Amino acid sequence: MSQSTFVDLVNRISNWVWGPPLIILLVGTGIYLTIRLRGLQFRTLLYSLYLALIKRKEDTDEEGDITHFQALMTALAATVGTGNIAGVATAIAAGGPGALFWMWVTGLFGMATKYSEAVLAVKYREVDRFGTMSGGPMYYISKGLGWRWLGVLFALFASVAAFGIGNMVQSNSVADALESTFGVPFWVSGVVLAFVTGLVILGGIKSIARVTGLLVPFMVVFYILGSLVVIFLYFDKIPAVFGMVFKHAFTPTAASGGFLGATVMLTIRMGVARGIFSNESGLGSAPIAAAAAQTKHPVTQALVSMTQTFIDTIVVCSMTGFVILATGLWNSGQTGAELTALAFEKGMGHAVGSFIVTLGLVLFAYSTILGWSYYGEKSIEFLAGERWVFPYRIVFTVFVLIGAVVELNLVWTFSDIMNGLMAVPNLIGLLGLSGVLVAETKDYFTHHLGRKF
Repeated sequence: MSQSTFVDLVNRISNWVWGPPLIILLVGTGIYLTIRLRGLQFRTLLYSLYLALIKRKEDTDEEGDITHFQALMTALAATVGTGNIAGVATAIAAGGPGALFWMWVTGLFGMATKYSEAVLAVKYREVDRFGTMSGGPMYYISKGLGWRWLGVLFALFASVAAFGIGNMVQSNSVADALESTFGVPFWVSGVVLAFVTGLVILGGIKSIARVTGLLVPFMVVFYILGSLVVIFLYFDKIPAVFGMVFKHAFTPTAASGGFLGATVMLTIRMGVARGIFSNESGLGSAPIAAAAAQTKHPVTQALVSMTQTFIDTIVVCSMTGFVILATGLWNSGQTGAELTALAFEKGMGHAVGSFIVTLGLVLFAYSTILGWSYYGEKSIEFLAGERWVFPYRIVFTVFVLIGAVVELNLVWTFSDIMNGLMAVPNLIGLLGLSGVLVAETKDYFTHHLGRKF
């Protein structure tokens, strides 16, 4: 088989994995869980934000390795990434302004999925021989459903994805951004990135959590403030932006400028697909971090965890979308990070705009590496045991350097496949254990909050 034939085969598999059936299953699971939980993500959003951002940790020491806030920041580190800058732009460039609406829909229902993942992750977590928590889909599938083989499949897909979408792809994005904007050689970026990654992940989850607890709030606030400056400068355009988003969510978008036009189905598909790619609800990655949290009850951490999807999609993705639409460049013919950079440059000038997007990409990608290093570590531990944890950290660090200096077209596609395959066993686990999930939620509302569920 020739290389071109093999690449074409991998692309076909990726398109099949991320086709309509998986997207429908992901969104459908979110809708089903929303119904079973009686719209919990809407009713408890303010309380959840209070737990996550104001209270931040339990009043007393509980089982777990890190605080609520640190678990949330570790999960956000892995989730807020290139999808928030490049993914949103890709969705709008292909599907039109209405794609942003369908990203919001995906995020709102995805909050129920993220909540459910965290409840089960904490309920079925274990303490390993290092005295640290281990949890996630591989554990709740194995212990809750009794299907260890399916848990093994999830861990296998996640461990491979960690080296691709969570490592090499991200370091390559950082190196490319620094070379394009500042002329930094790829190998220099790779060496520095590998060093600062190893410095953090060799210390385990507590070290990762300390860094993400500082880095993630800074990078999110930095990006939001930059976006708000552009939105303020184009404030008179915002009513029209909302009009375009809601109008073209349900009606076709005509061709204009460099935009080729989009049907409603294309708009929905792009918005939903990019929304899922950004917030990862249903893929099963974030509950691995949630399982490490110090918490009295699984639901407490789950309420905190679901704010991750709200922050990622409803807040950060919206910032990118508003900047692109308000500056009027959505139909310029550009796509991806280039479109986002172009919009920021128009709003704030070339130097400042390109700096914000480049620094945003670097911070988002680096934080993703840190978050995914932990996901891969726990997957390897489940598959091969604790003795492989430290060697894994060394190898993971080396692959950061490799990713920065090699061509990764095939790695991107293969990583997408692994990412998509993770969702299948995880969704089976969520649906199969939905009764447990509802029981845990009722118990929390009745005995901890003293009100009816």
